[in-house]
Amino acid sequence: MKEARLYQKLEDEKVQCNLCAHRCKIPPGKLGICGVRENRNGTLYTLVYGQAISQAVDPVEKKPLFHFYPGTTAFSIATVGCNFRCQFCQNWEISQMPREEGRILGGKVPPEAVVNNAKRYGSRSIAYTYTEPTIFFEYAYDIAVLARQEGIANIYVTNGYMTPEMLEAFHPYLDAANVDLKAGKDEFYRKYCGARLQPVLDSLKKMKSMGIWVEVTTLIIPGLNDSEEELNFIADFIAKELGPETPWHVSRFHPHYKMRDRPPTPVATLHKAREIGLKAGLRYVYEGNVPGSEGENTYCYNCGRLLIRRFGFSILEYRITDGRCYQCGAPIDGVGL
Repeated sequence: MKEARLYQKLEDEKVQCNLCAHRCKIPPGKLGICGVRENRNGTLYTLVYGQAISQAVDPVEKKPLFHFYPGTTAFSIATVGCNFRCQFCQNWEISQMPREEGRILGGKVPPEAVVNNAKRYGSRSIAYTYTEPTIFFEYAYDIAVLARQEGIANIYVTNGYMTPEMLEAFHPYLDAANVDLKAGKDEFYRKYCGARLQPVLDSLKKMKSMGIWVEVTTLIIPGLNDSEEELNFIADFIAKELGPETPWHVSRFHPHYKMRDRPPTPVATLHKAREIGLKAGLRYVYEGNVPGSEGENTYCYNCGRLLIRRFGFSILEYRITDGRCYQCGAPIDGVGL
């Protein structure tokens, strides 16, 4: 246990957590929505500090980040818990464990060990991922400070449901983020995630204003968020509010967790979403979970030449020179290209 940050004490030993956009008001002896922050006698504690449930060395493309040190690895880490309850979660066994099983599992891995592991495996970055990193903020923050000292970048793979205070605190050490923009309608967030849309949009805009490299992912679920209206909303938001240089990953849904009754996303739907994104002015729109698709590749927005050819998370060809298109010299957006 470790005392939490970003909370305030209220009357009658209640506390208000200001870490995520739920801003839970928690009575004594109770947990926040995430299931891993507990009020004990008027003091808020994080129950997952140093308790890693998963550690792995991943291609950074798996996050997915296609324009942030492509071809490198990210040492990836998570604890249990999440502030969402997405019915289609692919890591529900660990993200929902505190809520559904009342358990908090994980091996003791102090921040120093995480950074040492990243160095040992030659990872260019550390990714806080798999569950929602905002809910293990204190742990991620301490790791990130040490990582920065070692020249290792920090990545958030997140649902974007954090407060401005959290971003301001973490910002000095946060280099990149992939943010799930799960839908373009608040109704979807309320019904299928237990959250709201606007805080996610606000977080995305704030990250961009802070200079954090941002890529956006939308998992397209048949019949729920795949209408042209909704895809146009997301594409226009990214292009106008975040900038046309912001990559958008449109990913294929596979039946999982509590949403096994829906079919996988037709590949044609991903093609349509990619076309919508490009028409909206986005320079880079990628199709995810479809290995071998042309939509996995990076093309020059200026001359149309193939710059990075991928298969899944592997790079097969790389034709960017000093951050520019090898053919026309147009600058290609990103970090470490």
